[in-house]
Amino acid sequence: MILEFLLVSLNVVGFFPSLVCFLLATFPLDLTKTRLQMQGEAALARLGDNARESAPYRGMVRTALGIIQEEGFLKLWQGVTPAIYRHVVYSGGRMVTYEHLREVVFGKSEDKHYPLWKSVIGGMMAGVIGQFLANPADLVKVQMQMEGKRKLEGKPLRFRGVHHAFAKILAEGGIRGLWAGWVPNIQRAALVNMGDLTTYDTVKHYLILNTPLEDNIITHGLSSLCSGLVASVLGTPADVIKSRIMNQPRDKQGRGLLYKSSSDCLIQAVQGEGFMSLYKGFLPAWLRM
Repeated sequence: MILEFLLVSLNVVGFFPSLVCFLLATFPLDLTKTRLQMQGEAALARLGDNARESAPYRGMVRTALGIIQEEGFLKLWQGVTPAIYRHVVYSGGRMVTYEHLREVVFGKSEDKHYPLWKSVIGGMMAGVIGQFLANPADLVKVQMQMEGKRKLEGKPLRFRGVHHAFAKILAEGGIRGLWAGWVPNIQRAALVNMGDLTTYDTVKHYLILNTPLEDNIITHGLSSLCSGLVASVLGTPADVIKSRIMNQPRDKQGRGLLYKSSSDCLIQAVQGEGFMSLYKGFLPAWLRM
């Protein structure tokens, strides 16, 4: 299975131009999503940080325009390099695990249809494994996406570049530091993959059997629209928690200063900002999916 993962990862790298084009087109949505998830963070008040009170809440469009006006157009792609690293590792791990579970472990039914319960389990396990492997790149991506905001607030930049970010995190927190936020990260991945893979397969199968639509781009488009919506509804709360834990300030030992755990972050967000704070960044997340 390790060899299969390497072959799939090389296959992803083989489609590198397509991957770059995909990220160039969609990464500003990911950056905007991360910035929205950090807005109004109530826990910052514990550190005496007045950023929550001084920064007005913006929607998706105003946030994106604000980045362009205040930081520059190219800053919409800040953090795209670790995003590429993350995509290669995550896609390789997820694809290999899901295909292995579907073809070898579970198998299809007699009518060649993959049952829903098998898709649910396979999708969640595939997402968990793929995201756990890619967590270091995801951590660096999130922190680099917030560097522009730190500069505007007069705070010192944490990194000189991608490789310096990896080295600094490793030096301060050790190997364990590279997996900061892994718990909500794999929770998000499990929920997103469960919603994405299962809804896509189910909706496509339903449309082909119960409507005049055939297995074509229209059917795929409708299935993707539904699967992206379900995945975003399920995964956005965990994504908000993940981003905040990854971006929180840390002491010299690499320990977080704002949140003790995922549940602590969840409680502080709901108590300080309301339940809907768990869905900050929902729209750009859905559009990107």
